[in-house]
Amino acid sequence: MDSGSVSLKKLKFGKWKVVRRHLLQRYEHQPFISCLAGLYSCRWKRYQRRRTEPGQCCCKMWECVFFPFLVGAFCLSLVFLYMWGEAKNDYNNFDCSIPYVWCTSSTMSALGELFVSISWLFTEILLSPFQVTAPYLHIGAIAAMVLLSWPVALHAFRTNKKVIQAIIIGPYLAILVVLFLIPLGMYSPCIREMGTLGPKPALIGHRGAPMLAPENTEMSFQKTIEHGGDGLETDVTISYDGIPFLMHDSNLQRTTNIREVFPSNSTQNAALFSWDALEQLNAGKWFLKDTPFSCMGSLSSADQKLAMNQSIYKLSHFLRLADSANKLVIFDLYRPPEKHPYRNTWINITLEVIRDSGINPHLVLWLDNTMRSFVQAVAPGFQHTMASKAPVDQLLRDNVVKLNLVAVYANITTNLYVISEPWLFSLAWCVGVHSVTTNAVHFLKDINRPLFLMVRGKTSPALWEQGTIWGLMVMCAFYYMERYLSHRARWDFERLCSPVLCLHSRTKYCP
Repeated sequence: MDSGSVSLKKLKFGKWKVVRRHLLQRYEHQPFISCLAGLYSCRWKRYQRRRTEPGQCCCKMWECVFFPFLVGAFCLSLVFLYMWGEAKNDYNNFDCSIPYVWCTSSTMSALGELFVSISWLFTEILLSPFQVTAPYLHIGAIAAMVLLSWPVALHAFRTNKKVIQAIIIGPYLAILVVLFLIPLGMYSPCIREMGTLGPKPALIGHRGAPMLAPENTEMSFQKTIEHGGDGLETDVTISYDGIPFLMHDSNLQRTTNIREVFPSNSTQNAALFSWDALEQLNAGKWFLKDTPFSCMGSLSSADQKLAMNQSIYKLSHFLRLADSANKLVIFDLYRPPEKHPYRNTWINITLEVIRDSGINPHLVLWLDNTMRSFVQAVAPGFQHTMASKAPVDQLLRDNVVKLNLVAVYANITTNLYVISEPWLFSLAWCVGVHSVTTNAVHFLKDINRPLFLMVRGKTSPALWEQGTIWGLMVMCAFYYMERYLSHRARWDFERLCSPVLCLHSRTKYCP
């Protein structure tokens, strides 16, 4: 009889232990811990932890110290991912030579180069994208704070120490207040009144379509025309015998097979070769071998064969092609080096070629600032373009009708270069730029509305405001839910550890 009653008591108190353990495990919030364990250790099964009493920390000291670093590293990786996504537009123009500069230049020179690079990173990678994506980044930050409100409330109500609660809740509330105040000083050109968005900027192919064909070749300009480009941009160099041809680099190593044909003269300036020598070079094989753009698609077999047979293109042929397609042309004109026979007559030679080509003068955007008054007298039909800032009165006095930079002046139109990413094209569109020089005519031609555009009076800004309000409501719900669960767990714990039960269960958890 005594042994039976003892067994019955053990069975009852064993059930009480199971109930007590179940309550404590429920207080551990298994989904949150299981999610972290699964993400960082690939253990997606139910993650059991040592039982802790309400009011005590469930984590070890090193876990508490490591968790902020873990969250910080995750946030930093998101920042780098965002910066890389926005910097892709300038990937092919970015100069990663700062370590080399530090090793080979004087300290002051190195500091200057570093300052310029940091300034470029700040203005091009941070300020410009933030102007476009600021409202959406704000919504994302509010969403992140909503998700963080769960573990913050969990750990704040778990502890009994007011100091620790203040350390947990204080920074969170400070960041939250800053986020709610940010919209008061936020400016984005993509938040516009209805009907104020200007026309889509014209697309000018940068050296043609360099993602689809070798740059500055006939195939490249044909691709730009096929994909609906509004203009063609190139670079003009004068050969040693006075023939203007298209070449961007000072030498021929990158875009031709000069090392195979003239290995001893491969580093020589491109303007020091005669046209007969330039005609012997292939200007397309490098494109298939080096793949200059990481986002290039695969070419068809016909395009590959056509690219393999490209040669250096004459300026006269380029102008006739543009005139036949009624496309604008803009080009950088490089002055020949010293001891070149046409160093002092390079402007005259170029003007003669333009005149002999028969192109409509209004299609020519004359960019070179040398002898501008002479050019205006000889070819009055050109649209004169300037690549530097100047007072409006001076620009109008010099008959400059277009600026090749990021600015908007009076009745003077603007062209922005080089724009290849949709987000940056959208920013140029919202700002009011009239045309852009791009490597990706085939991408940008399909954009019929700026990305991230918000029109006041329509749904987008309202959703932004409603999202913020809903986020605040969800955070309050998490707060009161964790408060309720915390008080409920403490009440269950105290009821479970009553003096009568403690007398029989003899557990160390009872007070």
